[in-house]
Amino acid sequence: MALMDFIKKQFIDIIQWTEAGDGVLAWRFPMQDMEIQYGASLTVRESQMAVFVNEGKVADVFGPGMYKLTTQTIPVLTYLRNWDKLFESPFKSDVYFFSTRQQIDQRWGTPQPITIRDKDFGAVRLRAFGNYSYTIADPAQFYQKISGTREAYTVADLDGQLRGLILQHISDAIAQSGLPFLDLAANQIEFARALATELEPAFAAIGLKLEGMTVQNLSLPEELQKILDQRIGMGMVGQDMNKFVQYQTGQAIPEMAKGAAAGGGGVAGDAMGLGAGLAMGQVLAQNLQKGLQGGAVPPDAAAAAVKPEDVMATLEKLGELKAKGILTQEEFDAKKTELLKKLV
Repeated sequence: MALMDFIKKQFIDIIQWTEAGDGVLAWRFPMQDMEIQYGASLTVRESQMAVFVNEGKVADVFGPGMYKLTTQTIPVLTYLRNWDKLFESPFKSDVYFFSTRQQIDQRWGTPQPITIRDKDFGAVRLRAFGNYSYTIADPAQFYQKISGTREAYTVADLDGQLRGLILQHISDAIAQSGLPFLDLAANQIEFARALATELEPAFAAIGLKLEGMTVQNLSLPEELQKILDQRIGMGMVGQDMNKFVQYQTGQAIPEMAKGAAAGGGGVAGDAMGLGAGLAMGQVLAQNLQKGLQGGAVPPDAAAAAVKPEDVMATLEKLGELKAKGILTQEEFDAKKTELLKKLV
């Protein structure tokens, strides 16, 4: 009966793996109804490593090269049972191949905004995305922690785990970098370096090496971005109320243009009101500043407070409106005459 069993068995004399396509990280050599004969050849190509697992334990790890499988190449085999029996192969190990090629252009991102503490804005919620690359550096560790005894383990199988690791360490990376949000957005390379430093131990713990990390974008949710834009605008004009009024008016011009394109009525009147608002807004701002300082505002102070440069700035704005067809020539001339009288 033992002789019949021996005849039915197929003995393996060459063990190798030629990757059929991208995306496979670990592959188990098919062993069903087959056993490895003594002195068989193991071929491990460049960009691969092989692991022998005997009775559930890692017996040895092989890098690129060709090996004859004997007790000299795998010392642990000297302890296997039935080594000296004629009809029973001593090699009952499983063989796993691992791809050590760099897995490039792996994408990561924040599906929902994450909350971080920022030295400039307090607590803010931000979104980020980029890509990264990695290789299997310790196949035995990867086998024990991740791939296990599966017939094949792919990049797609690992993707969710690695994205979770990245998201888990983003807040720590920002804290480690010591950079506020505005500096992070302007220096994404520095943030990527800090994020990679935080992630390297987590990758190494499962047998991987993080080869590269990029941050392609850092942004705030739309509602927070609008607030930030307003704050930046205020910072640009500083405490000059005249400039602030001009800034606010400039912000309103695109909305007026949209109304004109949509066929909204009263555009010319709105434009004339805008011109008057520029001049009057500047006067009111100056009066407000004087009032806050305790100074009295004479009845004719509005006319006296208008500066030549303010009038010229207003005329330039009105000229732009006329060039875009929002103001007619007559409306522009009337407003021009009115503004020039304020210089007298």
